[in-house]
Amino acid sequence: MPLELVTLRCLRDNYAYLLHGPAGTVLIDAPEAMPILTEIEAQGWGLDAILLTHHHDDHIGAVAEIVAATGARVIGNAGDARRLPPLDIAAMPGEPLEVLGESVTVLDVSGHTIGHVAFHFPQSGMAFTADSLMAMGCGRLFEGDAAMMWESLSRLNALPAETLICSGHDYCAANGAFALSVDAGNTALQERLDAVAQSQQPCSPATLAEERATNPFLRVNELRDPLGMQGATDAEVFARLRKLKDEF
Repeated sequence: MPLELVTLRCLRDNYAYLLHGPAGTVLIDAPEAMPILTEIEAQGWGLDAILLTHHHDDHIGAVAEIVAATGARVIGNAGDARRLPPLDIAAMPGEPLEVLGESVTVLDVSGHTIGHVAFHFPQSGMAFTADSLMAMGCGRLFEGDAAMMWESLSRLNALPAETLICSGHDYCAANGAFALSVDAGNTALQERLDAVAQSQQPCSPATLAEERATNPFLRVNELRDPLGMQGATDAEVFARLRKLKDEF
């Protein structure tokens, strides 16, 4: 039985995600307690675990309150445990992790922060990428460098095309505007932006195939010539795009 996914808007522009199945319910990131606890109560669910992607407060700030209300266990990257709330399960990228009866892959996607992880549920076809690969964008490089982030994005880009990419923020307007500025002839991008503008639904999740077609940070091969970077490596083109976005 596939897991049920609920996307929740939190704070000003964060997304949190609930996954529910026969084995229980888990939360991915904990930006704000009220909308999460309200949804859990409305659904009549408990909460078994909270999976944390990285240490920024807008992803972990509500952990203590939610744990106090639900008794959920906390799962995060063992390598960044000192900056996370107390972990009940310290996961390691590349090592097995079972969640809701599924074998989950913990991916190192450092760049936005060092120790940022993504959680890939291959059986359900979902990846929770937070502030690494985002809808039509990627996270700002606060701790890592461009080469590190490009390696992380490449790791995510190797997942199956139908994988749902569940990112951490609704930055669609800003990310879409930048994407158009460097990829103006991209009809798939314009169609996606039109659909987002007409819908009241969250712009995440989207399939990896859709991100490949519309996200400039996954389209370095298509943008190498327009940027005048013939002969540059993929990582160099990515670095240029990230710099342009920072200055946009």
